[in-house]
Amino acid sequence: MLPKPHGGKLIERIASSKEAEEIISRGYKELEISYERAQEAVNIAKGLFSPLTGFMGKKELQSVLDTSRLSSGLPWTIPIVLDINEKERKELISEDGVILTNRGKKVAFLEINSIYTWDKEEFAEKVYRTKDEAHPGVARTYGLKEYFLSGDLLLLDGIEEPFPEYNLSPKETRVLFEAKGWSKVVGFQTRNVPHIGHEYVQKTALTFVDGLFINPVIGKKKKGDFRDDVIIKAYRALMENYYPKNRVVLSILPMEMRYAGPREAIHHAIIRKNFGCTHFIVGRDHAGVGNYYGPYEAQEIFQQFPDIGIEPVFFRSFFFCKKCNSVANEKTCPHGEEMHVNFSGTKIRKLLQEGQRPPEDLMRPEVAEAILSFENPFVE
Repeated sequence: MLPKPHGGKLIERIASSKEAEEIISRGYKELEISYERAQEAVNIAKGLFSPLTGFMGKKELQSVLDTSRLSSGLPWTIPIVLDINEKERKELISEDGVILTNRGKKVAFLEINSIYTWDKEEFAEKVYRTKDEAHPGVARTYGLKEYFLSGDLLLLDGIEEPFPEYNLSPKETRVLFEAKGWSKVVGFQTRNVPHIGHEYVQKTALTFVDGLFINPVIGKKKKGDFRDDVIIKAYRALMENYYPKNRVVLSILPMEMRYAGPREAIHHAIIRKNFGCTHFIVGRDHAGVGNYYGPYEAQEIFQQFPDIGIEPVFFRSFFFCKKCNSVANEKTCPHGEEMHVNFSGTKIRKLLQEGQRPPEDLMRPEVAEAILSFENPFVE
């Protein structure tokens, strides 16, 4: 049986055309927000962030920062907030609602609950465990405006969302999983193109469940990450050539990466639970960056959340063993390191940057060809 959504109910905050017309006719002020914040509004409205019904108020934010839980006690590790500046605060201070806009679209209506100040250093220290601006999540935090605006929202026009053919909502994935007869589904988070090690992890997990949900993060990433269209094409090549068609679903997670390591691993698991996954793969240095987190901290943090409602599946180091002539890990291979070929992302990127196809013990040739079909597969 698929798990209940986080908090027990799948949130859906989408206005009908009649409701949208009525809201717009009231003449609310408009607030232009970034595409990333607009996408978060959509994710709230479609239930990816269930049980949230809007952007967090001060009490909820403080609870998440201090306890990694909502004020109700429900596990939640990443603040979902909407930042505004002093000029915007003055314009909205006496308003009870505002229409959030982006790129000419009336994205959503926000019922204003509060406007409040916040501490950037506290936010960075508690979410990312560092105040170092070299960390991309910290740099993002310090770049936010000085106030947060909170309140429940209702989706109006939404946004121009990426890859619509691969953009399923939790409501849709749950219907799809049930139609396929899947009662156990394992989710796989990625921001990279797949190499042989990823395939090994996915297929190993798939052995014990009914279906695999490949759910790459599509959105703002750091320089040097693979482009979104490259990730999609690479996974299509892998699925078309090496996966049983009735056992795998590819759908995107439209959301920016925060690189918050352990906290983000919990956040990713909760989102996949809302999609309908019963299990979630957590690998080495999940959602990490640089050397800010230990290689297995993102796995260890799950001990603090026995009530999260989704089963984590942990994978440690794995490699290609030339003696075994297969992918193996420290539990299954008796041979020394001289026989091991590590799945080095740095090595694979370097080869691809030079226009070379990685060897077949690192990456499927069809996947490499898909990546190399792009002049520049990396975020600049």
